[in-house]
Amino acid sequence: MNRRGAIQTLVRNKAALVSIIFISLSAVVALLGYIIVPDSAPYANTQHIELSTLSPGTDVNFLLVKKNSEYKEHSFFYNMLFGEKNIYISVPVDTISFSGDNVVVTEYAGSDNIKGLEHSYHIIDVCYSVKQGELPDLVNGYYSFVDISGEHHKISYSDVKQALLNNNIVEESFLLGTDRYGRDMLSRLLIGTRVSLSVGFISVAISLIFGIFLGAIAGYYRGRVDNAIMWLVNVVWSVPTLLMVIAITMILGKGFWQVFIAIGLTMWVEVARVVRGQVLSIREKEYIEAARALALSNYRIITRHILPNALNPVIIISAANFASAILIEAGLSFLGIGVQPPVPSWGNMIKEHYGYIIMDKAYLAIAPGVAIMLMVLAFTLLGNGLRDALDTRSEAN
Repeated sequence: MNRRGAIQTLVRNKAALVSIIFISLSAVVALLGYIIVPDSAPYANTQHIELSTLSPGTDVNFLLVKKNSEYKEHSFFYNMLFGEKNIYISVPVDTISFSGDNVVVTEYAGSDNIKGLEHSYHIIDVCYSVKQGELPDLVNGYYSFVDISGEHHKISYSDVKQALLNNNIVEESFLLGTDRYGRDMLSRLLIGTRVSLSVGFISVAISLIFGIFLGAIAGYYRGRVDNAIMWLVNVVWSVPTLLMVIAITMILGKGFWQVFIAIGLTMWVEVARVVRGQVLSIREKEYIEAARALALSNYRIITRHILPNALNPVIIISAANFASAILIEAGLSFLGIGVQPPVPSWGNMIKEHYGYIIMDKAYLAIAPGVAIMLMVLAFTLLGNGLRDALDTRSEAN
């Protein structure tokens, strides 16, 4: 089947088309990352223990207190990929009032029957980064001071108060509530999309590099080379995938990249077997014999004439391996040997909140579980659609 016919067949498959749309939207979310999530701090890890397990849709007022440290600005793309360091300390509050030079706040208590503790902040310390012990006094209605960057300021009390009311008091809505550490659930779910798609993409890429190379070599040269490679394939194949990944993870260590490499090094065997079978079949074709007769190099024959005609099954397997990689990563993170906190992994989120399933906060564990299910289902349906679209036998029939 030609490329245009395969695309038309794939588009006519409604399940595959919906899967493509879902995966594409997820990829956009993963790419934009911190630019679109409510909590743009690195790893969406802004914690407020007093806001633990808030219900979805809860609104909370915050007083933003300027940190007394210099802030290094980064580019738009850096913030998009790695998050933006917060220049404020966000204090959840119930009430805010002014008393002389101070802003008096009542901490968030979450109930009208409970009153939180009161704290006071100097009005200048809220709006500016000023060294401790150098907070200015109000003289003739003006504050005169130098911030930590060395810049001199002279501003009236009324202007500071108005600036605080406009810029330092915000209302934040937690659409999916908060987790046990008071972090925004929506932000961590969205950033978790980046982890799942990354582990799938990198693991599949590693498996394709090893699998296509070894499978092509084994199928083309046959003989002892084939026997040696197939012995290695059978040995790796005989070990349970999860056990192999755990062993490799223990050797490489726990972490973000280690998990990707470990999963990729266990998924190449299926690719190698399929590529070997395809190469064994194609190498006997007349045009390959003609290429040999023309004294073309083995490298050119393999890369230009054999592999391009052997990739359809590999594409289908890659979609299935994508789904498997996401499941394996989630399982490893749930066991505590995958992606490590505070990186927001869906497996980690389930691990942290599975105890809430028997309580009234079951959604804390169900939400990342549904996200895993939808992502795996999308790649599975896409794989089925690719199988139907790229199956040359259907055209022959």
